[in-house]
Amino acid sequence: MGAVRIGVLVPLSRPGWLEAGQQLLGGMELAVREVNAAGGVDGRPVELLVRDTAADPARAAAAVTELAGLGVAALAGEYHSVVARAVAARADELGVPFLCSSAVLDALTARPTDRVARLSPAQSHGWRIYGDHLLAAGHRHLAVATQRGAYWESGTRILRAHLAAHGGSVLELGIDPAAVCDALAASDATAVLLLTGFPDPAVPLVRALRQDPRLAGLLIGAPAGQPEFTEWAALLGPAGAGVPFLRYLPERLSPLGARVADALHGQFGREPSFVAFEGWDTVTVLAAMLGSATTKWADVRVTGTRGPIRFEQVPGIGVWQWAWPPVQVADRDPADPDRFRILHTG
Repeated sequence: MGAVRIGVLVPLSRPGWLEAGQQLLGGMELAVREVNAAGGVDGRPVELLVRDTAADPARAAAAVTELAGLGVAALAGEYHSVVARAVAARADELGVPFLCSSAVLDALTARPTDRVARLSPAQSHGWRIYGDHLLAAGHRHLAVATQRGAYWESGTRILRAHLAAHGGSVLELGIDPAAVCDALAASDATAVLLLTGFPDPAVPLVRALRQDPRLAGLLIGAPAGQPEFTEWAALLGPAGAGVPFLRYLPERLSPLGARVADALHGQFGREPSFVAFEGWDTVTVLAAMLGSATTKWADVRVTGTRGPIRFEQVPGIGVWQWAWPPVQVADRDPADPDRFRILHTG
């Protein structure tokens, strides 16, 4: 018998977040090497068929059709929520299991389905934890510099509802740096969140905000996780420190997590991001499911890098969900931008 093929969808070219795609794929590749070294799936090696989505939903949906035609046993991956939604819809239509590794948009599918599961937390879960951190730090009146798009619009709604329940407010702005600075200077916002793509327009916005003397002391936040990646630090230097973001790691890694972290460090030549752990966990889950007598997500029990993984049906979420991965709010330390500080956990 031939290899067990898993179709992988990841952003590996612009306008996708390249480092996220590379980290996600790197984690998957490490897990495949380990699974195959241990005998594969029922004696068959695992093989990844990788397709670059370039953050394009139509391109990703076409790749799903191609991969299904090649006979993949399952689909995995994707970082961008709107792309993962297109993948999930097409996978469901074609009857191919899809494990979403990193995308968080609550409405991953238009209707409930047993064919799709997700490792990353739903946006409503993680972003409420982010809102809790802001409230605990005394920020009740926020501004968001935001682009159009389902993911950013959903994030704004989540934050607005969460802060309103605590007497807070959210001012919605555009992405022109000069206009954003002027609006913030005239507002009562104590924090501005960047709900934008990376590197543009996030990087020009940070530079403008840091350079405006009227905004000294204003907190800049990026819940979508842009500061996690080395490109953020390379482009912004010290200006990119002190920007809280969400990442999905425990406060302390287990022995398994630490071993995988060491292996990923050797593979990347630097500390892995949480996205690489999502990649490793994804392949490990699929290998366990494809090697069992059942293909039901509810029957999966796996020890992942960030804790025990099992899937549940969560109210309001139409796919099988790991509820929940560990969540941190972290930032880059202003005293050492290469070091991360954990500010809040949930």
